[in-house]
Amino acid sequence: MQPDTFADLYPLFSAASPETLDWLLSVATYHDYPANRAVVMEDAWGNAVYFIEAGWVKVRRQIDDNFVTLAVLGKGDFFGEMAILDESPRSTDVVAMTAVKLISISAQRFIQTLFKDPQLHHRLLQLMVQRLRQSNLRFQLRHQPPAVKLANTLTALQEAYGQPVEDGVELFDIPAQDLADLSDITIDETAKILIKLDEKGWIIRDVSRSSLIFRNTKQLAHLAGRL
Repeated sequence: MQPDTFADLYPLFSAASPETLDWLLSVATYHDYPANRAVVMEDAWGNAVYFIEAGWVKVRRQIDDNFVTLAVLGKGDFFGEMAILDESPRSTDVVAMTAVKLISISAQRFIQTLFKDPQLHHRLLQLMVQRLRQSNLRFQLRHQPPAVKLANTLTALQEAYGQPVEDGVELFDIPAQDLADLSDITIDETAKILIKLDEKGWIIRDVSRSSLIFRNTKQLAHLAGRL
């Protein structure tokens, strides 16, 4: 991968110096994981930061006998940074939802790079603050109706990962249980709301492409209270 392509794919590296990009690419390791394979495990010590080149993963935590999805990440995103920054075991699992291509940078080399490139350090802080704000928003929505919660989840995912297509904006068809976990609602509520959104023509499920097609992003954002 060329440095310019690397910087375009990952917002984290948009402000990194050319020297930083060259160095990271020289020490990067490439991985392929099939769907449903664990990429990192809870309680394992953090030894690398992972960058998603293609595919989808979910971040989950085990609560009693169940797994709860905390985040869904796609192309251009990253994970594993917290465990190496605070030098502690990982607090969550990360599991491939589809076949995924990943790039990893070892913990030692990533930390070295942060010290050498203050712009990269600052950009990492910005993105971590964005994630914290998203978590705060989910907390603020805890008393909102299920439809508002799910609309917020779908809007956030569409804004982060949606790709323009001829008939709207395309997003990976995230399983209902994962959407329910992300929205803090039940799977039955999720299924009923998705049916209503389909009936309104706002979101269409395209089974052949394993995707959701957003045909009315403005109305969905309005339902979410973002407009």
